[in-house]
Amino acid sequence: MAGTDSTKRIVDAGHSPVVILVRPQMGENIGAAARAMKNFGLKQLRIVDPRDGWPNSKAQEMSSRADDILDGAILYKDTSSAISDLHCVFATTARVREMEKPSMSPREAVVHMRQRLAQGQRLGILFGGEKAGLNNDDTAMA
Repeated sequence: MAGTDSTKRIVDAGHSPVVILVRPQMGENIGAAARAMKNFGLKQLRIVDPRDGWPNSKAQEMSSRADDILDGAILYKDTSSAISDLHCVFATTARVREMEKPSMSPREAVVHMRQRLAQGQRLGILFGGEKAGLNNDDTAMA
């Protein structure tokens, strides 16, 4: 894989952020997320309180050879338990929020993630449900 030396060290060490889907609604979207994760070399998926239950056959159908990611996915009852072992969590949102939280572009977030991964930290990226995204309580945990 091409990239800077620090990027190569991160990939060689097997470090990558954990993807956390918070209250996803449809199995198809979980499968699509797993497929995207596999395309980008992300391996760890956590699922918080999926509406349509877990495991989900529609997720398997949509994952397009990302079965290993779905098979390794861990189910959590709430966001707090899904992130409890992580050093730092990044929340994704398209909505403007009135919170005292730093905000950054995806490009800026990746720079921060690379630095933290190089230090051996475990990271997570929170994604909210399809209809409304993350709620303020979930965002505040990031």
